[in-house]
Parts: sequence; C-alpha cells; structure tokens
Amino acid sequence: MYKVQPICGDDVKVDLPTCMYKLANVHAKPANSCTHEHALQNGEVDPSVRALEARQDEIMRKLYELKAAVEGLAKTVTTPDADMDLTVRGSLSSQSSSSFQGVAELDTLLGKDLGALRDIVINANPAQPPLTLLVLHKMLCQRYRVLSTVHVHSSVSSVPPQLLSCLGPRHPDSYARHLFQLGFTLIWKEVPKLQMKFSVQNMCPVEGEASVARFLFKLLAPYPSDAATATLVDSWVDTAFHQLAEGGAKERAAVMRTLNLTLGRGPWLAGRDVSLADVACYCCLLLAGSASPAPANVQRWLESCENLGHFGPAKVLRQ
Repeated sequence: MYKVQPICGDDVKVDLPTCMYKLANVHAKPANSCTHEHALQNGEVDPSVRALEARQDEIMRKLYELKAAVEGLAKTVTTPDADMDLTVRGSLSSQSSSSFQGVAELDTLLGKDLGALRDIVINANPAQPPLTLLVLHKMLCQRYRVLSTVHVHSSVSSVPPQLLSCLGPRHPDSYARHLFQLGFTLIWKEVPKLQMKFSVQNMCPVEGEASVARFLFKLLAPYPSDAATATLVDSWVDTAFHQLAEGGAKERAAVMRTLNLTLGRGPWLAGRDVSLADVACYCCLLLAGSASPAPANVQRWLESCENLGHFGPAKVLRQ
C-alpha cells in the first residue's frame, strides 16, 4: 500500500547488549580487599554478619558446656543402681562457702572429668552400717565440696531414721550440682558386702569396707612414702576388720593389749598424725562393743579421736 525508502544503508552494524543492565560484579574479590566471604564492595564486612557470627560462636560455646555437664550427669543415670524404687531422702552435708580446695589432687587421683562432679556410689546393707565410711565422709566434707545423698533400694523394706540422716542435713545449694566437686551417694541395699562404684564404664565395683575405706582415704592424704609405715597402716586396718569386728573374744582381747601397748608409745597408731589405722580401729571397736572397758591408753586415744570431730557420726549411730 505504501512504500518507504530506507533511511540508512545495509552496511550499518549495531552492537546489541548481552544483558539488560550493566553493573559491576559485587562477587569479585579485589586484590586489596578483605577476603571474607561476605565482604562488601569496599572490602568491609557487613556489621549484621559480624553480629550473627558472634552470636553463633556464643551459642556453640554454651552447647559445649552443656554437653560436658550432661556427660557428667550420665554417669549416675547409667549406673546399675538407677532403678531405685524407693527414694527416701537426699541429705547434703552443710559446709562453709569457702573456696574450693584440692581440685588438682582430684584430677590426679581420679582423672580429669568434664562433667559437673565426680560421683561415688556406695551400696551398703543397713544391717551392717559402714561406720568407717561415715567418718571418712565427714573428713572429705572438710576438704572438698561434697554433694551427699542417701537413698533406699527396693530390696530393703525399711530403714531406721538415723540411717537416713547419717550424712548430715541437706545443703542449701543442693539443687545446683555444678557447685560441688564430689558426689557421695549412699544406697541402703540388700547386699552381702559393701560395694562402691566410681566409674561405671571403666572400673569394676570395689567390694569390702576395708577396700572402700582405703580408696576414700587416698582422696584425703597419700599413703606414707615409707614402706614400713605404709605396711603398719595396712596391718592395723586388716586387724581391725578381721579380728576386732569379726573375731572372737580371745582375738579381741589380744588386739586390745596390742593397742594399749602401741598407744603407750605415741598418740596415734601409725605415726605422729591420725591415719586410716586409727579410723578403722576406732569404728571396729564401736561395732564390737569393746570401747567401754578399754585400758587407759586406749581410752585416752578414743577421747583424742572424738575430740577431732570426724568420729561424731559413727558414735551417734551406735548409741
């Protein structure tokens, strides 16, 4: 219908764009800019990204702390004695709010633990109360911050009230396990021998009151470096449990004579300081009922033990 002449020649070439808008590449990393993944064009990091990363680091730190605490609590959850059907009372020894002592010693003796505290679980028959453990528990409380608890297993029908409170009153901070260094759990259970479990995954149960007493006393003081003194302590411990506690009248009388002779040469049985030998002999004398008609030297030694204050729970339990 209409015919229009071309206004330009056919030889004109036009460069067509390959994109709609032409912008600088914001993902490029200039040589002099920050190498951070979220760097801006001028080389700086977005402040919101910095804040997000700091928040993530703080969350991860708290998660690692919670993981360590849960691993520590898992030791008590996975113990075979976690099936306690009848929980009667948790009693925690009252202690001062002084700073912790002996942390390095616990790490050396028991190994480092990332958990909240180290738990020692003891099964004891209420028909044979372990008096030595009550004395050693009192001594541990004066050195460490101890979370002490008493429970009753379903194998035991009833327990006297004095056994339920043998570890002392409840600690005011008992709800916060992370504030304590050592957990001391006493379970009244129908067992033939006293049993102690410290690391359920890594060690077999320790049986016998003498063996458990030796374990606990090492948390208080190392055994004497002198072999003769160490042997003397072990000899007195064996004598206490095998002859005083389980022996006949003649055996007890012979031990009393040896005690009286030994205490005539010094205030304690093995050296200048109180030792496990004194703890074992004192408690076994109470169990045997041989403390009342004791000779003069033995009677003086008994009074010296009671003046220390550690032996109070054992004496109260036998009265």
